[in-house]
Amino acid sequence: MDIMTSLKNKIHGKGIGIVFPEGNEPRVVQAASLLARENMLHPIVIGNPEEVKAAAGEWSLDGVEIIDPSNYDKLEEMVQELVKVRKGKATEEQAREMVKNVNYFGTMLVHMNLAAGLVSGAIHSTGDTIRPALQIIKTKPGVSKTFGYFAMLKEAKRRYIFADCAVNPSPTSSDIAEFAVESAKAARMFNIDPKVALLSFSTLGSAKTEETKKMSEAKAILDGMETDFDYDGELQFDAALVEGVGKLKAPNSSVAGQANVFVFPCLNSGNIGYKIAQRLGGYEAIGPILAGLNKPVNDLSRGCSAEDVYSTAIITANQSLL
Repeated sequence: MDIMTSLKNKIHGKGIGIVFPEGNEPRVVQAASLLARENMLHPIVIGNPEEVKAAAGEWSLDGVEIIDPSNYDKLEEMVQELVKVRKGKATEEQAREMVKNVNYFGTMLVHMNLAAGLVSGAIHSTGDTIRPALQIIKTKPGVSKTFGYFAMLKEAKRRYIFADCAVNPSPTSSDIAEFAVESAKAARMFNIDPKVALLSFSTLGSAKTEETKKMSEAKAILDGMETDFDYDGELQFDAALVEGVGKLKAPNSSVAGQANVFVFPCLNSGNIGYKIAQRLGGYEAIGPILAGLNKPVNDLSRGCSAEDVYSTAIITANQSLL
């Protein structure tokens, strides 16, 4: 069974509500139509109904809920809740203006438990998508930062998680530990039994610099936490991945040579690493998928296809079950 089929099976028929704020974008509305037709989830499209119908073209809107922010019966409740959430950072007048923005409006639907997650970014920047989530949904208890991971897939059994590849340029050791915990949870969503490698150019003290110290300190932080997955670090990539190298460089490690979740020391290495695997190694890179938020919000590329919107929505619905 391929991974997308597995993810579909987990959500099919459950009616999980996913918000699509960009209801005037044909790629988004077409994906919502297909998701509704397959009973994969409950698509909630934001926009003027006539514009949504125009974007749909020949695609059916049966099963797609359309919400027009300018004619929404819970708008006053939403405005008051936004003022409450922003805790003095937004007046009622400012909140009323904010919810005219479709990403803020959609994020408030998620916050108010009227939807389980949100997918945006086909015609908005990453900042426009993520900012409302950070201000309103916020990060999980014990998690200080959101981050972006990729599921790297090739053939049936080659499944890996790479993090952080999208958000934080210079994470601290405590950030790295948080990324490891949340990445392990993400791995299980993709049917991966997590073995987490904290990556570096050094293996277990073979070199000592501030960079390697950060990863070994992250490991020490994990040692002080209650975890339910194997982890080790700092590890070089070959020691983490290749069994023979792992046995040679870290013979007593439960992760070396077996790792399938790779936490990179910085955004430079993470972003470069996933693109090398994608372009030279022929891996399919699914993501970036945002992790660490109280409820799932995911950002699309503005060059995305309707198929990308469809797949991201399925992943977002699965995240809501974690």
